[in-house]
Amino acid sequence: MSFTPFNAPIQQKPPIKTETMGKDVILINIDEAFHDAPAGLIAKLKSLGSQDPTLVSDLSKYITSLRKTLHSNATPQQITAPSLANTQSKKRKLEDGSATNGSSNTQEWANLSRQADHVVGDVSFSIPQRKKLKLEWVSGTQGGARALGADGGVEFGCGWGDIDQILCLPVPEKTKRQHNFVIIPTSSTTDSIIWTVFEPSKKELDAGANEEPAYTANLLDKELKLFRKKVVFPDEDEFASAIVQSHRKEEKAFHVKAHRGAKDGYLFFLPPGILWGFKKPLLFLPFSAITSISYTSVLQRTFNLNIQATAGAEAAEEEIEFSMLDQLDFAGIDAYIKRHGLNDASLASARRAKKYGVNDPKAKKEANGAPTTAAEMEGIEQDEDEEETELQKAERALQDAEDEEEEDYVDEDGDDDGSEDSGSDEDGYDGEGGGGEGFEEEGEFDGEEGGYEDEG
Repeated sequence: MSFTPFNAPIQQKPPIKTETMGKDVILINIDEAFHDAPAGLIAKLKSLGSQDPTLVSDLSKYITSLRKTLHSNATPQQITAPSLANTQSKKRKLEDGSATNGSSNTQEWANLSRQADHVVGDVSFSIPQRKKLKLEWVSGTQGGARALGADGGVEFGCGWGDIDQILCLPVPEKTKRQHNFVIIPTSSTTDSIIWTVFEPSKKELDAGANEEPAYTANLLDKELKLFRKKVVFPDEDEFASAIVQSHRKEEKAFHVKAHRGAKDGYLFFLPPGILWGFKKPLLFLPFSAITSISYTSVLQRTFNLNIQATAGAEAAEEEIEFSMLDQLDFAGIDAYIKRHGLNDASLASARRAKKYGVNDPKAKKEANGAPTTAAEMEGIEQDEDEEETELQKAERALQDAEDEEEEDYVDEDGDDDGSEDSGSDEDGYDGEGGGGEGFEEEGEFDGEEGGYEDEG
């Protein structure tokens, strides 16, 4: 017989795994703990949760508590945005001691006490700094995107409400497919932000990598939805280059090589405006800022694009020249300009106009589908005085020809009967089909010719 001491601890049965834990609760815990993890990893965790729900639930709770602990134990220098005003640091700072970039007064997105809703490490930025940083963003109307350095401080960022456009553009001439996300702020005093995402290979996708750039664009669209905006992609219906890419012949390119001064870069003709990148200073010209566009230095292989634009309603007009554009892209660029009603100075003297489409006979002619001259199609600017002189000459010649026809008509047929006989003869000729058919063919030819000019 065995005796158990009265003070011996009571042995408890080990907990038995049950399936009473709700599946929905486990899924919620996984989503909360691993909200910034790759989609493939989350799918594997959810699959594991169906096999061992207790393990996955405990792991999710631990990760969630660890995140909260890291934020609560951070030093004041890491939490408060004013710490960024350290004068000994070589990083760029704002005068108010907030994050380096952004125009919002509250700068809530720069407050590190606000837990990030999305985190990606080792992101390659090119503007305003060329370095790898951690990308985070905070949801909500007071949230925004921010870039963190190795010390955990905010280097730069921008609030969602301070964003005019977010563009997603393919990076030209790269063997591995990659895309630049470009944040265009509403304030001209705030730097734009560019970071790069790489398209994963099939092997990387099978390993659980996110499908970029769609994954990042969808997350950004959720934040921009509050401001009735979304990420803008190039549109083939707007513009696609006629030049075949040597390394990717089956795909359309959306860029045009161009020089701005001594710097080479790329022009993108997008639904909301024209962008030149990806070097400093990045330039985005919305349609509202463009006064006129003209073609200059038109050669056999290249041409220049001159854009008259203003930075604001009261800003002075500035001419921006892009040179060495390939002639193969002239037709596509010209169609883009006409489609959006931009002032093409080679067609409408818009370079001298303050408002496009106002008291502009050339613009009206183009809008009505009238054919343009060869010089206009080639982008050769004509002097206004010479143009008026030629027009006056044409009007005088036409008037003289009509006067001569009237004089000859009176001399040869001095009565109305001759006129009526002549008209009846013409009617009879038309009735037989000869004259009528000839007139219809001529009319059809003229219409086709006009249509060709419209398409050009």
